[in-house]
Amino acid sequence: MTVPRTAADVLDDHVTFELECIDRLYLNLYQPKLQHELGVVGFFKGHRGFQFVSSALMDPITKAFVTAIHRYVNDHDIPLVDFRAGERKDDIAQRYLAGHDGAEGILFVGRAQEKTSAFRTEKRRNPQTGATFPWLVRRSAMVNHFYFYGFDADFGPFFIKFATYFPYNAKVCLNGHHYAQQQAAAAGIAFQALDNGFVSADDPARLQRICDDLDPQRIDAFCRKWLKALPHPFSPADRTAGYRYDSSILQAEFSRTQVLDRPLAGRVFFEEVIRDNLDAGRPDRVWLIFARHIIKTTPGRFRTRVLHNGVQPSLYIDSKHAKIKQTTSSTAPFGPRPRSTTRATSGSANGSTTFPHSGRSASWPTVACWRPNASAVTPPEVTTSTVRSAAPQPSATNGSPGCAWMRSGHRCCCPPWSCSACCQAGSPTMTCASSWHPCSGSTPAH
Repeated sequence: MTVPRTAADVLDDHVTFELECIDRLYLNLYQPKLQHELGVVGFFKGHRGFQFVSSALMDPITKAFVTAIHRYVNDHDIPLVDFRAGERKDDIAQRYLAGHDGAEGILFVGRAQEKTSAFRTEKRRNPQTGATFPWLVRRSAMVNHFYFYGFDADFGPFFIKFATYFPYNAKVCLNGHHYAQQQAAAAGIAFQALDNGFVSADDPARLQRICDDLDPQRIDAFCRKWLKALPHPFSPADRTAGYRYDSSILQAEFSRTQVLDRPLAGRVFFEEVIRDNLDAGRPDRVWLIFARHIIKTTPGRFRTRVLHNGVQPSLYIDSKHAKIKQTTSSTAPFGPRPRSTTRATSGSANGSTTFPHSGRSASWPTVACWRPNASAVTPPEVTTSTVRSAAPQPSATNGSPGCAWMRSGHRCCCPPWSCSACCQAGSPTMTCASSWHPCSGSTPAH
């Protein structure tokens, strides 16, 4: 067995298993019409027929919603857990999952006071007549939130969190790896799984197709399914009138896992990344400058760090709202093989420059075509020449010419988007023009 000399050698010759998958998805559930004052006025006056609007009209809805939650907990004999300050909710969820038999349902309901955006009524005075009148304003408030931790037959573990104040915004957290594990088990694909990932699979290509099939339609169907099953703050008449929850991406993580054949290969990979980016000395922390002109007024934060925490090196890249983390870990109890995992995280609140289509679910093709948007999931391709040569070979998608190599000062040309100047006849070059045209979809991701 030969010893790898470069990071390119590691990626070319020492990867025994590789998988790309959406990792964690943290979604907003919200009613778009009720996110501003005039929309709330339309809800109570135009829809419910009240003559005036005040936060007093919201109180009966809140009480009915909280009563419905407690009734649901009692009727289904579900534990109600009060989260304490500083307590990790994930640790509590893991204890319930440890004894779970895999049946679909809610495992427990948690309750915690957290900040949320809510509407209040302030007393305003008419400057001409002196008469007072109520005025709706949006303020931050500490309110009870209910966490429904459950297990879904298709998606595995998840939770949905509801605020108990109008407009009752909610959040959903699910995991693409858990989805892939559930689907692989149902399809009869043998695999070795970690808490959040895979070590190996008898049919890696089929497993990759399962990960690729996780699309906005499946995610939306999951949300609708549980919104129908759980207590709902809006009445059937409200939902019929169009006051239904919509979804958007709050935070998303995209993962590429590469299982290496031996620990030495993992060490060589990070050693070469560090070596190729050092001019002198060997500091514990390395900062790399992105290949672009950055001035004081350039928004966002741009940096790369290569850290050695103990004996496990890690690579971090920050760019605006996006963060990329590449780490190595052992695949124990499945043996001493190291696992290199790259996670690209992009966060936004109903839209950001990092996620151009992270708004309402109508724009969710961004998730379906996440590879172009998460091209930084392979950060070493951007950093060093030795690793760049080991980038995955271009492959045609929906008739697109392929994917050009990323290089300093140029953008990547990835399926399903291409530019006529950089991808000719399926042969990627080192230059990219500014004219992008879609092979499929509606809007270029770049």
